[in-house]
Amino acid sequence: MDSTPAPRTGREGPSLPGLSTRASGILLHPTSLPGPSGVGDLGRAAYRFAEFLAAAGQAWWQMLPVGPAGRADSPYQSESTFAGNPLFVSLEGLAEDGLLEPADLVPAAPLSADRVHYAAAERFKEIRFAKAFAAFEGRAARAEQEAFARFRATAAGWLPDFALYRALKDAHAGAAWADWPAPLRDREPAALREARERLERDRRYHEFLQFVFDAQWRRLRAACAERGIGWIGDLPIFVSHDSAEVWAHRELFELDETGRSTVVAGVPPDYFSADGQLWGNPLYRWERMAETGYAWWIERFRGILGRFDAVRVDHFIGFARYWEIPAGARTAKRGRYREAPGADFLTRLQAAVGGFPIIAEDLGILTPEVAELRDRFALPGMRVLQFAFGDDEESRYMLPESYPERCMAYTGTHDNDTAAGWFRDPPPAAGTSAALLHARERERAGLYLGGDGPDLHWRMIGAVLGSRANTAIFPLQDVLGLGSGARMNRPGTVHGNWQWRFREDDLTAAHAARLRELTEASGRLPGGAARRTAS
Repeated sequence: MDSTPAPRTGREGPSLPGLSTRASGILLHPTSLPGPSGVGDLGRAAYRFAEFLAAAGQAWWQMLPVGPAGRADSPYQSESTFAGNPLFVSLEGLAEDGLLEPADLVPAAPLSADRVHYAAAERFKEIRFAKAFAAFEGRAARAEQEAFARFRATAAGWLPDFALYRALKDAHAGAAWADWPAPLRDREPAALREARERLERDRRYHEFLQFVFDAQWRRLRAACAERGIGWIGDLPIFVSHDSAEVWAHRELFELDETGRSTVVAGVPPDYFSADGQLWGNPLYRWERMAETGYAWWIERFRGILGRFDAVRVDHFIGFARYWEIPAGARTAKRGRYREAPGADFLTRLQAAVGGFPIIAEDLGILTPEVAELRDRFALPGMRVLQFAFGDDEESRYMLPESYPERCMAYTGTHDNDTAAGWFRDPPPAAGTSAALLHARERERAGLYLGGDGPDLHWRMIGAVLGSRANTAIFPLQDVLGLGSGARMNRPGTVHGNWQWRFREDDLTAAHAARLRELTEASGRLPGGAARRTAS
């Protein structure tokens, strides 16, 4: 292991794509990778997936947020915006580093290969993490100890708060920070000093896990870079209330004197939900953010741009305006729009971070103000083929012939059904307006795509690849032609999401060959035509 900062291999590397390059890639969250530990991680399966991407002619690997998942196992409700998810730490990697034995990698009873059962995976891994930490504490070479110290110094802006937050959360049986005793909840200096001393080893354990995550992350990223594969990350515009950052920076959020949210985030009723989406995240005090020169936001972007080659900002619309819902509301219907300082914020952010490889997730109600903000900073927006066949006026902008070069084109996202499931699974109850829309959408899709045979998912991939969009992305489920059982998330629902995994033998040479053929035909293969912007 080594904590030397990762080289910025993305935008500068001549072999890697940029957002103005004609290229394509696959959306796959690491939890969906195969392996024996009950959850995908940064181990051997991740390297095999990188080999598949290269064989298939793909230049991007897009992921969901990679922080420690919080409420309902959602990567969009992370316990930290800076930390990595310890579940991604590979036990194989710990064994290779001499911190575990081969026998430690084998569960007493097989864990699920098709779905992530988070509690079981956490129990299995945490026992082994504790053993690895004890081994590191007891016999780590001086070079490894120095590497750990360098990592702690590099991460000093966020790691101490996160490690203490995690140690206190463990000490309080997983309770949210707002439910801790008031001196700790309110970060009284004496209480924090006592907790740091009492929980010193626990804090060091969580720092160790972040150290190992960082080392394994950088090794995998370097291996992908060697194959010409860049990484696209995902930054939720809002953060979880029960997170180290909200606890450490209460003054930046709309909270009362006890740390509870007074208003929360969400979106009004839309395509995905008649009740809207009640996310429940605390909202920002943008005036206070501005007084600090948006320092917290700038560090947040520096962190993720040090980890990825480009980043998708989830709900970019919230930089222009956001939906404010009273705390305690049961749905997102009752709320109001509030203005956000989009242009001022992005101007200062761009000046601070330099390169601006940012993707604006602009799906939903796209007002002229949001479009102007996106275009003012020359950010690519998103187009989703599944949205192209509805009755509304916006649908025609989702047809491939309407895509501009400066955009990210998708068959679907993590919030959509799979392509095959969307087209083939049973429709809503007969006679309802939803059933009628379902039928019309599929009829239009079949006509547009030239048929509704079993290869419809390939036709959708081909249509997106053939568009003028600089970047084409498709979920792995669509490459595999899987039905709704492989769906990653159902917006507006809490349970049963983020669980899908593929099996080792699901990825075949035939999949790679067909995807490569379509990629080459669309001028997106790395090198040659793939390096030229579409005209």
